[in-house]
Amino acid sequence: MTTVQMAITELNEKFDFGIEEFFDLRNPVIESADYAYAATRIVHINDEGVRMAAQHIREKLLVESYTPRTWRSHSLHICPPEPYVATEPLNKSVLDWIFLISSLNFSFWSDKEGSPERYGVEWREGWDSEAKKVWTGYWSLVAALNRVLDDGIPITDPRFYSSETLCPDSLLEYVFRPADQSTETIPLLQERISIMREVGFILCNSFGGSYKGLMEEFQRRQNNEGTALELVQLITDTFPSFRDEFYFEGRKVCLWKRAQILVAETWAAFYPALPASAHPLFPGLRGPEIHRLTMFADYRVPQILHHLRILEYPLSLVRMLHAGTPIASGSREELSLRAASIIAVERVREEILKLITEDTEVESDQSVVSSVLIDFYLWDLAKKLEGGAEKIEGIATAQMVPTHRTRSIWY
Repeated sequence: MTTVQMAITELNEKFDFGIEEFFDLRNPVIESADYAYAATRIVHINDEGVRMAAQHIREKLLVESYTPRTWRSHSLHICPPEPYVATEPLNKSVLDWIFLISSLNFSFWSDKEGSPERYGVEWREGWDSEAKKVWTGYWSLVAALNRVLDDGIPITDPRFYSSETLCPDSLLEYVFRPADQSTETIPLLQERISIMREVGFILCNSFGGSYKGLMEEFQRRQNNEGTALELVQLITDTFPSFRDEFYFEGRKVCLWKRAQILVAETWAAFYPALPASAHPLFPGLRGPEIHRLTMFADYRVPQILHHLRILEYPLSLVRMLHAGTPIASGSREELSLRAASIIAVERVREEILKLITEDTEVESDQSVVSSVLIDFYLWDLAKKLEGGAEKIEGIATAQMVPTHRTRSIWY
């Protein structure tokens, strides 16, 4: 028996799983995206666009010091206290807040885009500000939950929102009430209420009534060696509303947008101040292995990928987008957009890692570069471009086209 084989045998005996799995745990989302991208044949990846955008994104990440810790800089985020102490009560509150937001993080696009009449929520500019503003899009969800937490309503507690007695539908309608200037209500309100009941019931009946309880049970099952991808798989196995999957030409396609973003937000919120430190929620030898997660296939990131000329759309699709034609969930067009985005960001990541390897003048930590971080950056960039706060310079871009219009609970 070789030294390597002896080491593998020793580790196999220590853990309930084979150490070979450490090196062969490929995200099913990547395999699904590979298949769907090739099978749908609508959206295409521009290799030259990937190379040019990778250089641009890498420079921006360096200049802006964009890291997982950037998560803590968003004014509406509730951040866990530091240094991390496992018994700190606020950790449980932060985790429950992240879980509920990820459960409801879908379908914010509006027919009234750019108009003050679109659905929005009026709340403070941030936890440290008394000034008010109207938040739209994804941030309207965060603001709505923060607003009622500010009023003393325990809306992020699964024991509360799972109960139709403590938290009736009428209260949830109040939680998501629009700003006075809005003529729209939040999209898919009834679906959001149903999901709150579902996930709250499961957390209360299987994990002690909290996301923290789920995290503790997850690591107990994994002998404290659980990684981000394994947590994603537990989430999709446990909660039907996180099971973002379709069948295309007889084969299952897993996209898992909200499950992956839940785990990514969990990872980022508790990311240690010193990158070399162990992650408190993924304390095993492998750490979180966040690089195994993909980007989160939604409607916003494909838009910026096309603008950066990473993705190429056929004229027929461009016409659909400009016309605002609804694209059905699970359709060929929708799966092509989402699958191509996943593969494209993987290629951007690989290109950035290649640039880091070749650049001997700038010290960079390759482990920090992940599809998750690239997605976070691209989403923030898209929102800045939308609001006119930033303009892309230094590389050629394509005309910005509208996001695709798919109304679903998956993103």
